[in-house]
Amino acid sequence: MIDYLFAQYKGYPIHEVYLELIGIFFGLLSVWYAKKDNILVFPTGLISTSIYAYLLWKWNLLGDSMINVYYFIMSIFGWYHWTRKKDNIDEFPISTMNGKERVIGVIIFALTLVFVVVVYLYFNKFTTWYSYLDTLLTAIFFVGMWLMAKRKIENWVFWILGDVLSIPLYFAKGYTFTSFQYLVFTIIAVYGYLEWKKILNSSQNLELHQ
Repeated sequence: MIDYLFAQYKGYPIHEVYLELIGIFFGLLSVWYAKKDNILVFPTGLISTSIYAYLLWKWNLLGDSMINVYYFIMSIFGWYHWTRKKDNIDEFPISTMNGKERVIGVIIFALTLVFVVVVYLYFNKFTTWYSYLDTLLTAIFFVGMWLMAKRKIENWVFWILGDVLSIPLYFAKGYTFTSFQYLVFTIIAVYGYLEWKKILNSSQNLELHQ
């Protein structure tokens, strides 16, 4: 069983194995901090995404590579967004999406999907089933990261869906460590949603009693 799960790492450059493990460590740390609504989600995420942007490009998962470049940029935006305070109170606390943000989310999803399809067609990369799945995941994760940066609770719905779909994708590609990472991501994301929901309900109840 062990040989089956990790056979693909034979002949794999050792420095890339180390990079994958480091990326996984900081990726898990980042999701854990996100669950806790802790701003350290962003610096830890910056390390993980920069590593994975490089690795995924080498693995010919162009969509996921672009996801991580986007994550890197959005992490900088989110870091700034989460630190904004007014009278020592978070200016943008955890909240739900409004109508305008839902429309923007649909637009981000559609434009991302079209863009990644064009990239895959240009590089002639639609050769396997996971190429198609990769394009869908790119759009899902683009919306999820945008919502995370804006501190919207719905970001967890997109993370859960994307993480579940990523498990077979990376396993089929032969990247067992990363597949396991997404399994853990899924579990943390479920708890993340529940924890953010509790924080949101508490803040709403506090507002009602003021």
